[in-house]
Amino acid sequence: MVDVAEDSRRATLPLSIRPVVRWRSLLDNAGLLVAAAVALLAVGWALFPSVFAGGDPLTGVPSDKLQGPSAEHWFGTDNIGRDLYTRMVHGAGLSLTATLSAVAIALIAGTLLGLLAGAVGGLVDTAIMRVVDVLLSIPSLLLSLALVTALGFGTHNVAIAVGVSLVANFARVMRSEVLRVRQATYVEAAHASGVRWYTVLARHVLPNSYQPVVALAAVEFGMAVLAVSALSFLGYGAKPPTPEWGSLISEGRNYLATAWWLTTLPGLVIIAVVIAAQRLGRAAGRNSDR
Repeated sequence: MVDVAEDSRRATLPLSIRPVVRWRSLLDNAGLLVAAAVALLAVGWALFPSVFAGGDPLTGVPSDKLQGPSAEHWFGTDNIGRDLYTRMVHGAGLSLTATLSAVAIALIAGTLLGLLAGAVGGLVDTAIMRVVDVLLSIPSLLLSLALVTALGFGTHNVAIAVGVSLVANFARVMRSEVLRVRQATYVEAAHASGVRWYTVLARHVLPNSYQPVVALAAVEFGMAVLAVSALSFLGYGAKPPTPEWGSLISEGRNYLATAWWLTTLPGLVIIAVVIAAQRLGRAAGRNSDR
């Protein structure tokens, strides 16, 4: 559908700058399509790895070790002859599942905390927001590293640690939305008509507050990919030889001078997925504001 408001705004612009605005709009839409394609490809890797790479990610051919990217091995091979592209594709499921779990933990916990703080107010709001302030004062990667050290190694613990480190952002956004919606006329009318407070929260406050939080989840997904990959790089994820995106970079760092592809290509894949998630998240955020 055509955005009438956007067309009206462009019609008021001087003729000299209308082509510039038009080209920017086209580039913006093209970037969104590319981001969606990258996201769909990553999801396809995670759900159907055998379709995109039919080889065995754990078995290598010693005679093919440390071969550069080619038509036969798109991402080259590692130090024991395993195809790096195959390992990236099969590692997508574990890495993205951990990321999705982390975002889900942060989304659910942060939404509940923000809803409680904004709806109840008073000492409850003060206590929750002081905890949120403490969490926000600690860099998320440092906090997730401390948590995973306490929880122990493993992909599940990595997901929990990253999820907890992201809770504060969701709680703060949700609280601000709840405080805004609480002042709406229909909410005050519901209270005045004798509707119970928890019914008002479920029927009126929550449905009109969650959209910015969901948009934030799309943006935080990219940051969670980085955090999960960082912890995997440090060795807190799945045990070798199970492929994870961060561990693949860690395995290749010893061969950086002679086999650049072992770290560069997995790193570029992670960067592409992060940028795609951020781009889609910003688009979702703009749509939620309309």
